[in-house]
Amino acid sequence: MSAAIDQQDIKREKILEASHQRFLHYGYSKTTMNEIAGDLSMSKALLYYYFPDKSELYIAVMRKLANDYLKLFEEKFNNFTGLRDAFLFQVNTHHEFIVNNYNFFDFFRINEQNLPDTIWGIITQIRETETKLLTSAIEAEVASGNIAPVKDPADVVDVFLDALHGIKVGSIPQKKANFPRKEHLDEIHNKRLLLIDIFVKGLGK
Repeated sequence: MSAAIDQQDIKREKILEASHQRFLHYGYSKTTMNEIAGDLSMSKALLYYYFPDKSELYIAVMRKLANDYLKLFEEKFNNFTGLRDAFLFQVNTHHEFIVNNYNFFDFFRINEQNLPDTIWGIITQIRETETKLLTSAIEAEVASGNIAPVKDPADVVDVFLDALHGIKVGSIPQKKANFPRKEHLDEIHNKRLLLIDIFVKGLGK
């Protein structure tokens, strides 16, 4: 029984990897289950056995990407040289994640006003992990005497993350969209780096 389960897990992982590559190159809207099955030399019926439809497959890939992203944070937890180092890690890691997977997120651009609750759950998990990491970094700096005491570090981090995601560039119509255009990512990243300096300086003694 366990051998059969292991084979199913291996096949499922292969499906997720092949699907990620498809979504990454062509986006959600231009990817079909037929194409994914073809990439795997698998029957469409077998693919549907593992994932009943394309949206469920996409969400499974999204969950896998999120888990990989969160592992990067877990490995760095309580392992920063200072507060700015922690904030830089969050901003740079988030930026690289979006840049490296930009086409994958066309699902967000198409459905940003109506994202499934499952995806919102994944986004919430990411936000909670980022908050925990940065809150811990602030608390460590306070304990070391490097910055003044902070009444509620989690609230400070919450404001910081809200400010990060509120940064927009480009024309006024583009500011109404939550998900940025690819050509704006570097400019947004530079503004977020500036925001780090403002926050860290504000938390200093």
